[in-house]
Amino acid sequence: MPPAPRSPLRALAGLASGALALTLATTLTGPATAAADTAAPAAATPSATPLGSWTLDENALYFVSYDGLVNNGSYQQSGILTHGRYQYAAWYTEDRHALLARRSLDGGAWRTVRLPHRLSVDDSHNSISLGVSAADGRLHVGMDTHNTPIHYTRSAPGLVTGGADWSADSFEPIQRDLAGLDTGSMTYPRFVPTPDGGLQFAYRTGGSGDGTQELAEYADGGWTHLGAWSSPDGSYEANGAVSDSRNMYLHGIGYGDDGRLHASFTWRETAAGGDILCHPGGLSNHDTGYVYSDDAGRTWRTDDARLAAVTGTRMRVSVDTPGHVVDPLPPDYALMNQESQAIDSSGNPHVVISYRPGRFGHCSTDFVDDRRRQGRTFHLHQDDAGTWHKVELPEPLDAFGRSRLVLTEDDTAYVVMPFGRILAATADTGWSEWTTVHDGAGVDAFGEVLVDESRVASEGILSVFYQEAGSGPSTPIRVADFRLG
Repeated sequence: MPPAPRSPLRALAGLASGALALTLATTLTGPATAAADTAAPAAATPSATPLGSWTLDENALYFVSYDGLVNNGSYQQSGILTHGRYQYAAWYTEDRHALLARRSLDGGAWRTVRLPHRLSVDDSHNSISLGVSAADGRLHVGMDTHNTPIHYTRSAPGLVTGGADWSADSFEPIQRDLAGLDTGSMTYPRFVPTPDGGLQFAYRTGGSGDGTQELAEYADGGWTHLGAWSSPDGSYEANGAVSDSRNMYLHGIGYGDDGRLHASFTWRETAAGGDILCHPGGLSNHDTGYVYSDDAGRTWRTDDARLAAVTGTRMRVSVDTPGHVVDPLPPDYALMNQESQAIDSSGNPHVVISYRPGRFGHCSTDFVDDRRRQGRTFHLHQDDAGTWHKVELPEPLDAFGRSRLVLTEDDTAYVVMPFGRILAATADTGWSEWTTVHDGAGVDAFGEVLVDESRVASEGILSVFYQEAGSGPSTPIRVADFRLG
């Protein structure tokens, strides 16, 4: 049977909206909304113990585009992952070739495979994403796309279980579709593993001001298009102007252990923001939205169980969908898109967002600089009653880029901020008491990093995949491991 729908309670949306929500941001914490009847046992103090660092490539391709790197984009799902006995990673090397690597988790060296594809353009959107279809043991690779057809390949069956050699000969030729399924031009390819060993594919068609989220599904060796589930349509008003087009940017899309598919996101109005911004140097991202699906992405509901979308039809999640906003925030606060999401052991969603809070002003005039000087990171989560809670992390962002979120087996949350700083909070505090467990020492990252969520789940080890800053045309790519506890 599918999981029960959530309660329609919403602490954040009901308490405040607009600029008032920004003023209250640091006081809207989870523990303030309910008191426990009995004291829970004290949880162990969270920690992140360094286990070592490995160089994957001394000369990985390096250029800065959209204030980011093509080898470290928050929207890569996934740039590094673990399945079974092996960990996999992907990047572009100095000569622009796509490179895959894997290592045995029992201490083996990283071994690389060079794919017959070279990055087509200097654009950080054109990153590499990896996915595994556990049912047939294939490794899937999607890459080098920004409003263009994908470059895609997949391994022979059984590669991830040792049934095929780790070599270029074990991969199919590079294709401009999904093994025969024409998805057209797209951006942000994401592979989404399902709890039953299947694999889905999430991607955007259209652009940043008129984009649509779509889904495809892999089964029996082939891909099937499920259809679009978000819409750019609807009206949004701010600063005395109205926007009629936008894009849904996913913070994350993924399954909980109970089979529920969760999607959290922010909206961006029009390609450049237009007249709805208080200043042309701002960013038109606004609000944190959330929907879920109990039928593998066929239908979507808001967290009060109201039907929000039917994939492949005209009924789609839009800015006008009632009840989808769980943390209201107007534009003009340099809210970042595509940050991070995780699901706890109770099946509840957690989301990390970042922006410039209202205490620093209510009109961002240079969103890149404003984020670097005054940006802050926030943790949102939904409790068992359906109420959303919000806490500001104590560490300033000090960066333009995004953070990553992982949850351990006991639901301790770890946020990996730019430059490899790691903060943690335990479930017994309602994720309200955050402490720094690693200050970034030994991780000389350009900014954003990638993390291996699947290895945290299977082993309690956090692998941080990062590229060093430099002047180009290449810098080292490394992986640093931490034992979480």
